[in-house]
Amino acid sequence: KLSLALQFLRYLTNGDVPSVLPLVTYIRQKTLMPNIRSSEMLVEGDILLPETRNSLVCPSNKCFWKKSSNGLVQVPYVVSTDFSSLDMDVITNAMASFRKKTCIRFVPRTVEPDYISIKSLDGCYSAVGKTGGAQVLSLNRNGCVYHGIVEHELNHALGFYHEHTRSDRDNYVRINWQNIDPAMQSNFNKENTNNLNTPYDYSSVMHYGNTAFSINGMDTITPIPDALVAIGQRVELSTIDVKRIKILYEC
Repeated sequence: KLSLALQFLRYLTNGDVPSVLPLVTYIRQKTLMPNIRSSEMLVEGDILLPETRNSLVCPSNKCFWKKSSNGLVQVPYVVSTDFSSLDMDVITNAMASFRKKTCIRFVPRTVEPDYISIKSLDGCYSAVGKTGGAQVLSLNRNGCVYHGIVEHELNHALGFYHEHTRSDRDNYVRINWQNIDPAMQSNFNKENTNNLNTPYDYSSVMHYGNTAFSINGMDTITPIPDALVAIGQRVELSTIDVKRIKILYEC
């Protein structure tokens, strides 16, 4: 008899539950796999590129959500009716993690002009930061509705990029270009990032896994100097993820 957890997992993934891969690895892979078929213009695998500006540049605080006089940062959202009640539990629980640990408050939209529109489209992806108007955050029901993946995409919407693209990443990981699908190599480009005076975080929910976009099953990202350090978890915001949110939004 299936456990409730496995029944729930099969429900979320339309029965596509592997018998060999560890659950965490499976969920991590699910972040990028649906996006290969996406018709959207994506960078770094799951970042939606707005037509109005370069998504890798944030010239002013207009790219971030405004802090209220009460010290809280309200991020309005709407959710498509495509999601089931179980899906909604996963989504709202992920939002609650930000509420418990930071000054971020995801709130149902009323009349706010800028908000996140959560839909079940062809992948798991989000724009980075506030783009203005209704900005799409996609959580495909058949692969993206997991706690850590929802947190990952919401964190993009708050203004955070992938950990492996940090400006100082070469001190902490080796990119194995020979193992990366040539069409996907741009997803590993190093960026000129603001690291908020925080250390490189192997445990970040924003870090790619070892074999992301691999063409041969071998590692595309290898931690250094210890290649056995775990990367790519999609379970929960790390301690440093939370610290960065607090620094960026002055919680």
